Amino acid sequence: MKRKTDSRESLNGNGQPDTKKRALSSEEVALRFRDGLFEPSVQQNYTKAYAQSQPYLHGVIHPLIEDSLLRSVRDEIQAHLHFTEKETDIYKIFQSGDLANLDGLDDGSLSRLPSILKLRDALYSARFREFLSAVTGSGKLSGQKTDMAINVYNEGCHLLCHDDVIGSRRLSYILYLTDPDTPWQAEWGGALRLYPTATKKDAKGEDVKVPSPDFSRSIPPAFNQLSFFTVQPGESFHDVEEVYHPADNDDKSKKRVRMAISGWFHIPQKGEDGYEEGLEEKLAERSSLSQLQGRADIYDLPQPKTVVCDDDDNAQDDKKDQTEDVKGKGKAKAEQEEETSAVFTESDLNFLIQYIAPSYLTPDIADEMSDAFLNDSSLNLEHFLSKKYAAKVRAYIEEQEKAPLPASSDEIQSKSDWTVARPPHKHRYLYQEHNPEAQAQAQVSAGKEKTPIQELINDLFPSKPFRKWLALITGSDRITSYNFLARRFRRGQDYTLAHSYEGEEPRLEFTLCLTPTPGWEKEDPEDEDEGEGEGEGEEAAKSSEANGNTNNSTSKPEPSSSKPPATEEPEVSVGGYEIYMAGEEDDKQDAAIYQSAADDEDDGILFSTAAGWNRLSIVLRDSNTLKFVKYVSAAAKGDRWDVTGEMGVVFSEGDDEDDDEGDEDDGEEDDGMEED
Repeated sequence: MKRKTDSRESLNGNGQPDTKKRALSSEEVALRFRDGLFEPSVQQNYTKAYAQSQPYLHGVIHPLIEDSLLRSVRDEIQAHLHFTEKETDIYKIFQSGDLANLDGLDDGSLSRLPSILKLRDALYSARFREFLSAVTGSGKLSGQKTDMAINVYNEGCHLLCHDDVIGSRRLSYILYLTDPDTPWQAEWGGALRLYPTATKKDAKGEDVKVPSPDFSRSIPPAFNQLSFFTVQPGESFHDVEEVYHPADNDDKSKKRVRMAISGWFHIPQKGEDGYEEGLEEKLAERSSLSQLQGRADIYDLPQPKTVVCDDDDNAQDDKKDQTEDVKGKGKAKAEQEEETSAVFTESDLNFLIQYIAPSYLTPDIADEMSDAFLNDSSLNLEHFLSKKYAAKVRAYIEEQEKAPLPASSDEIQSKSDWTVARPPHKHRYLYQEHNPEAQAQAQVSAGKEKTPIQELINDLFPSKPFRKWLALITGSDRITSYNFLARRFRRGQDYTLAHSYEGEEPRLEFTLCLTPTPGWEKEDPEDEDEGEGEGEGEEAAKSSEANGNTNNSTSKPEPSSSKPPATEEPEVSVGGYEIYMAGEEDDKQDAAIYQSAADDEDDGILFSTAAGWNRLSIVLRDSNTLKFVKYVSAAAKGDRWDVTGEMGVVFSEGDDEDDDEGDEDDGEEDDGMEED
């Protein structure tokens, strides 16, 4: 899976340089743009506004194109182009199925799109390129390498934060084709949002720019409006705000369709005025290196705070304690509890049962989970927390969702227990870290009690009993290290983009999803009581395990559909699902354009699970496996809540052989006990 550019030189249907484009005279070009655009005073005003723009160089021209021409372009798109919904980690969007860009079309297709061709030739004409070059101070722009596509955003569509930097791109632009007779309302969303950066020092003392998690400029769509900016490495961060679903009291007859032609102007190509030998290769190398070096990573939040376990020093003491626990008990009872006592002391079980549903602590269910994990390298455990503790967590979360959060990231950090994850081109969510000492001090000074979520990340999950339990059900020898986070993904704001794990050895990762609101996945008739918070009991959990829910019993996102976005209303999808995907060896990535393995027969998904209530997923993650949490739509009925952990793990060599032998012995013993 990789992100990559789809731009190319203008070619005709036979793969040869496009001869259909012709040089337009200045008079012809002027007729295709609005009256007066090329007047010196007008150009001067745009140049001044561009130079003074914040948070980085950008401009807006409204209107841009002669009105009747752009209306004809819109009509042609609606009449002749087919769109397919695409959804990846970074976007949800409708794209033209047979029109990657406007080059390389056959004569039949071109005959149906005369206005689009007129627009393309005007945008990449020498006169308009000179105009843009003068306004932006960007240097000369290519007329040979055209790069424009038609994208449609309707309700729920979005494009997350990125900087557009790749290869030879010099200017980025969006020309809006929204309904000219129904003005777009800012509250519908769909705005181009720009993110400011702060200059800081990297590990070598060199300047590096770090983007804020909060945007500072929002530009709503409008028919015939051109928004454009200079592509700047590590600076031109932007996103497209979600197009929001209408509220119940809104007029739903007004379709929210954010149609636009978007693309890039590139540096001059070979044979063009301004061409520089080797510049494109140099720019491509620089953009790739900036992503691979990660010079600003030291300012990422959260930073890993891995705790190394010291269990080896206490192994003998544990064994002694276990022996003492068995002493004094009747022989039959000791034999019955032998399997459990080999791992857990009585105090371990007493501790765990405060939090975990009792059925997950029984030997038979532990065996089922271990077998399932051995087969699939993953588990999904429903109703994981005990009924009593789950009710406590639910009450806390529901109370938190009633209280409005501050608007800015800095205010959230200063006025709550949460911090905003950053930078936004990697992830954004609220988090609390495992830090029992600092947490205890803060509680004493503030006179506050520990919250149920803080108890999970500071007491339950770091505990030796839990690590013993986790090692038992995954068939591992021991847990060697851990790092835990509590996370809250806010509606209409938060996500993680696909990121890889580069460790040499596999590691265990778990997510305890604690999202109490409905609507994240299709309802299971067997889980109807879950909405009432009554599904965490021992019998419910045991039934879940007995029916095979220890393996990859996930809710996989629905496949994308093919349909015209302006005529059919899509089923509401709110995101928030977590996915593991097979990565690719190619490390060159472009955060602006994403091509997933879903375009092939194999979608590359290894494990996926929707947000839900009281569900623990456990995965053994290999090197180069990608993972992300999909952007949570503003249409969700609540935020996505979870606790996530990463753990170093050791698997003993030859465990499989021992297990096989043990199974055979157990079978013989069982047969003998039945005969008796």
